[in-house]
Amino acid sequence: MFRFSFDEIADIILSFFVISIAFSLLYARVDINQAVNILPIVMVGAGCGFIFHELAHKFAALHYNYHAEFKKWIPGLIFSLISPMIGFMFAAPGAVHIYGNYISDKVNGIISIVGPITNIVLSLIFLISGAYILTNPALVNFGGNQILIQMCVLGFSVNAWLALFNLIPFSVLDGAKVFRWDPIIWFITAGIAGGLVYISMTSMNNILIFLANLIAG
Repeated sequence: MFRFSFDEIADIILSFFVISIAFSLLYARVDINQAVNILPIVMVGAGCGFIFHELAHKFAALHYNYHAEFKKWIPGLIFSLISPMIGFMFAAPGAVHIYGNYISDKVNGIISIVGPITNIVLSLIFLISGAYILTNPALVNFGGNQILIQMCVLGFSVNAWLALFNLIPFSVLDGAKVFRWDPIIWFITAGIAGGLVYISMTSMNNILIFLANLIAG
């Protein structure tokens, strides 16, 4: 049964706000006023990315009959807020802890990879949604400043980065467990995430226009 303790919910909410603030600072280049302005729309992308990532881990673990609970990580929360100051995002405010007598490398790898895959799927959903919005003038002009487009662009970028960061094959990150289970699956997944991050940094507008033209026929 999918149960959440009070402490787990509190840790998720705290981590959600910290990761949203951190990404806002990163994209605003530590301009506090700009970070405050974009925080609400960053919370959509970061919120979906962070919460669904962790829920994917939890539900996958529960599927294999393990007890799983999200717990904040104080050093990670601090590093998440500090890292934007140097132009890098350390996105590790906490993690889902899995409890059981034994877990194989395969099961551990599957439980670990569902988080980054969730972010990849969300990234593509934001990308396609942004392209669809471009084909609808009423949506493009929503709020007079293309709020929905900006929300989709940031949602795409945040989720692509969350997927790639978590697939780093180091220490307790998801990537280490996936790589231990199957290096080929890790390489394919990390390659997709890396490609999405590259698009977000170099050709986001061109891809949006290309997809919008495809949707519009």
